[in-house]
Amino acid sequence: MTPPKHSLDDLKIHRRSEAASRSRGWLVGLLVLLLLLGAGGVAWLKRPKTIEVQTVLARSAAGNSGERTVLNASGYVTARREATVSSKVTGKVMEVLVEEGMRVKEGQILARLDDVNVRASLQLAEAQLESARSALAETRARLRQAELEFTRAGELVKGQVAPQAELDRAEAEAKALAARLEQQQKQVTVAERELALWQQQVEDTIIRAPFTGIVTSKNAQPGEMISPISAGGGFTRTGICTIVDMESLEIEIDVSESYINRVQAGQPVEATLDAYPSWRIPCKVIAIIPTADRQKSTVKVRVGFDQLDPRILPEMSAKVAFREAAGAGAAVTPAIIVPKSALQQQDGRDVVWVVQNGRAERRAVTVSLTVGEETQLSAGVSAGEKIVARVPAGLTDGATLKELKP
Repeated sequence: MTPPKHSLDDLKIHRRSEAASRSRGWLVGLLVLLLLLGAGGVAWLKRPKTIEVQTVLARSAAGNSGERTVLNASGYVTARREATVSSKVTGKVMEVLVEEGMRVKEGQILARLDDVNVRASLQLAEAQLESARSALAETRARLRQAELEFTRAGELVKGQVAPQAELDRAEAEAKALAARLEQQQKQVTVAERELALWQQQVEDTIIRAPFTGIVTSKNAQPGEMISPISAGGGFTRTGICTIVDMESLEIEIDVSESYINRVQAGQPVEATLDAYPSWRIPCKVIAIIPTADRQKSTVKVRVGFDQLDPRILPEMSAKVAFREAAGAGAAVTPAIIVPKSALQQQDGRDVVWVVQNGRAERRAVTVSLTVGEETQLSAGVSAGEKIVARVPAGLTDGATLKELKP
């Protein structure tokens, strides 16, 4: 008996289909492997990168025990006594006896103006005075003679030797000369006053220093016209030179109305000049001007130096830190010094980056003073903490850091 045909066909081995199945398995495995490798690559690329930074230890500021900064401001060195010296009269400059940087004393001659015409008038006044005095002497002599004649006429009338008319004539002559003498005495006084006026006019052609100081600018040269008022279409000078009293130097500061309550007379101040950023100058508040500027919303404060120094010059730019002495037993937060390069501005606030367990931590800080390449902080960090000295671009909070060796 012959078996069914379809049963024998079922016993055949389909090798081509098995090979195709195996090929598809290998392709799926390879695809999965590629996907895993791609995901790993992406994860590796997105891993937190280690940023190399230079660090520095925050340190306490020396010499700040018992005091703290309550306000920082800036201003300019000004002179309380400063004058552009001019003349009282209009005239041509003949001689200028000063130069910039020269020290002058009060009353010292600075310049001379042309006095030819004034001296001619002075000589005329002197001659008129001499003439008036000579006429006065003549009238006195004639009055003396008239008085003697009046006396003799009186005696002759009493002896009935001369008529009464002779006595009356002598009396009238004496009174007339007395009146003339009084008038000439007044004329002599007028001549003396006129002479004094022209002497003062001559003195006004000599320009003197009003106080002791240093010449900071020379504004006129010989041959130029000078006048106490502006005239001549800009060709007439109004001053010979500018003198500054170096003993009256102080710092003038405009303090915002919002912070003026932190300032009081006699308050200690520490100033630094932009020209000498490492030089800290002890000062104190002299006065608070009792008015505000409505346009700038500021109040002017005068700060005086405890001790003047030749390095301090007028119009220098200065930064000041208003100090507040701490009371007995009061806790004072020590100021912290960090590099100026460690400071950044983010969202309108000052921040520094602190290294914590190998990662970057952003800290908001309060800046009280910047001197040169160092910044003084009153809050935000503590002494001994590691600070990123130079902040690299792209530094974020939590970034992994690697400290470079100095």
